[in-house]
Formats: sequence, C-alpha cells, structure tokens
Amino acid sequence: MIRSLLALALVAIASPLAAQNTAAQGFGPLDPSQPTGTTVDQIIQKMGSRETAFEAARNEYEFRQTVKIDTINDDTGRPDGEYQQVTDITFTPDGKRVEHVVFAPQNTLERVILTENDMKDIAERIPFILTQAQLPDYNLTYLGKQRVDELDTYVFDCSPKTLVKGHRYFQGKVWVDQQDNEIVLVNGLNVPQDTRRGHEDLSPPFTTYYEQIDGNYWFPVYTKAEGILHFQAQNGALSQDDHLRAIVRFTNYKKFNFHTNIKITYDGQTIAPGAQQPQANGQPQPDAQKPKN
Repeated sequence: MIRSLLALALVAIASPLAAQNTAAQGFGPLDPSQPTGTTVDQIIQKMGSRETAFEAARNEYEFRQTVKIDTINDDTGRPDGEYQQVTDITFTPDGKRVEHVVFAPQNTLERVILTENDMKDIAERIPFILTQAQLPDYNLTYLGKQRVDELDTYVFDCSPKTLVKGHRYFQGKVWVDQQDNEIVLVNGLNVPQDTRRGHEDLSPPFTTYYEQIDGNYWFPVYTKAEGILHFQAQNGALSQDDHLRAIVRFTNYKKFNFHTNIKITYDGQTIAPGAQQPQANGQPQPDAQKPKN
C-alpha cells in the first residue's frame, strides 16, 4: 500500500485555514520517550543511508515543478504581484539536473526581487534530503515520537553545526517514518538569512510534504512557504514589511531509462545504436542515428 501525507498537503492547497485545522487534527501528541528496540544514533544512521539511496534513485525520475510566488496585500488579502514558472525536470546519467521551462508568464512582482538563493532553495533545499554525506553538517536532536496522519514518525530538531560562507542550510524540524527510515515531512527555514541593510536576502519559513512513489521512496510533492519579510529603511526610504506566499508542487514523477532499446536494421543486419553501418562499395555509410543535412 502506498503510504502518504498527501491528505494534509491537499487540504493545504485548498485552504490555508482548513490546513491549519487539519494539521492540528492530523498531528498526534508528541511522545518524548526514547525509541524502543533501537537507539537514536541507529535511527539517524539508517535514515542517512536510506536518504542517500533515495537521492540516487531520484536521479532516475523525471517530474514537473510548478512554482507560484505571490506578494500579498494585507488590506485585501489578495496577491498584488506574482511569479509563476512550470518546469519539466530530468537528470543526466551523471546526475546533472536539466530544466525545460514549459510555462513562464510575465513576472509582476514589484515589492521583492527573486535572488539566486531563492531559485536554489526551490531546486535543492525545500525538497530537503539528509544523506550520509550531509549528516556531519547538522546537529540532530531527538524530540520524540509522533503520529502524523496515518504514519508513525520520529521527530528531530535539525540545525547546522556551522554556517559556512557561501552555503545555505536547513534549520527546523524533520519527521522520519519509523517503518521506512525516510524523511516524510519538514518544517523550517533556510539559513543564513542576510539581514544587512540594503543587502537583505530573506525567505519565509516553509513546510514540505512527501509522498511514497512507486511503493518505495518518499518524494517531495508539495511545499508551502509564507511569512512577513522585513526590509530596513535606507537612503531616505521607509522600512518595508512584505507578505510573501510561495507554493511549489512536484508532480508527474516518472521513472525513465537512460538506455535505449532501439534496434537499427541495415541490409538484413542488426546494428547497435551509435555503431557505424556496414560498408557499401568499400565506403562507410553515414551514422544511422544522424539525419542527413
């Protein structure tokens, strides 16, 4: 049976207020007692191994990423500026991310400017993964056990040990499924936040929900980020508080194969893709995979 926290995410999509009520109902009480039959360190190591395997498996999937970022007019409660982009994501055999933008209307955001960190957060940090290689960068503090929707989870506080210049980190809570030893929910903030006057690079706190795909690994499917960003007064301009809301959906996960099964037949012989065709009249023929000009 495919196991999922998608019910909470779907309510969050439909109504922020309903999402708050459902979250209160969907989260059981936090039990601070120690885990039974295992140790906290064993849970962390199993999670790191499982997350490492997931990272490798994710590179074999293509998916669609839909981003919508709004500034909200607090007098009306309605957006007064919006950024949208729909992108199809694939990975090369060596794990390089390839993006193909399929929809990108005009950006109408005026009160905030999206930075390189914002785009990297969307691609790399809000779909948070905590692999074996990343574990040494974080302090993980066990908080207890908690029932979330239909899942039994371990809850950890997660914070970077050191803020290295030029790097961004996740800081907040992670929920780890007790059965699959994978992250199934995160809530927190990307750090550091640059609060220097005139150099602000800020982002709101976010929650990311995961769903089990193909009955195996847990993939991020929905993120909501919302908060008030404070910009200090400078050069005669007044300070400014901007209400920002971002929704990111990760959908249409499909596993693909890097290897082709296409067979080429030439003069009654089967030729492997990329191989040169047999010679005719002593002359090699053009590569069968390349169209003639």
